[in-house]
Amino acid sequence: MPRPLDLPFDPIARAGELWEDHFGPAAPMRVATSIMRAQQLLLARYDAILRPHGLTFARYEALVLLHFSRVGELPLSVIGQRLMVHPTSVTNTIDRLAAAGFVERRPNPRDGRGVLARLTEAGRAVVTKATDELMCDGFGLSSYDGDQLEQLFGLLRELRLEAGDFSGDAGPN
Repeated sequence: MPRPLDLPFDPIARAGELWEDHFGPAAPMRVATSIMRAQQLLLARYDAILRPHGLTFARYEALVLLHFSRVGELPLSVIGQRLMVHPTSVTNTIDRLAAAGFVERRPNPRDGRGVLARLTEAGRAVVTKATDELMCDGFGLSSYDGDQLEQLFGLLRELRLEAGDFSGDAGPN
């Protein structure tokens, strides 16, 4: 888990005061900086939970995606698209998962150049165990109740929609 900073003041709130003195309204800067800090805190927490399983959060996400797929395998190109990462990152992630025995790589029979990643039984077991532990931790968000989590998701979803991550009429898929 991340080591507490234990500061006697909120550095983002203080930066906001200084920002307003020098540049103007600070609300967007405070929120953006808070999101970035929250990401650091959550990733450190997830890594502490996942490390004993030989996983990083990126590898865990790939395993979950494969777990959710109908047949337990997906083309690397689809994995990259769904996880919103560069193809090089997907290749690295799948290579590491294959080395750990959590996935198998095989040629895509529908595309002679493509590669499929298939979840192994060991991968299925580790993603189930890791998910149980993340769920017990509330994904590091247990200080929020269900309504707050839904509100936060909605606010961040609007940001992602505006950025073009998905179309506005898109459902959850």
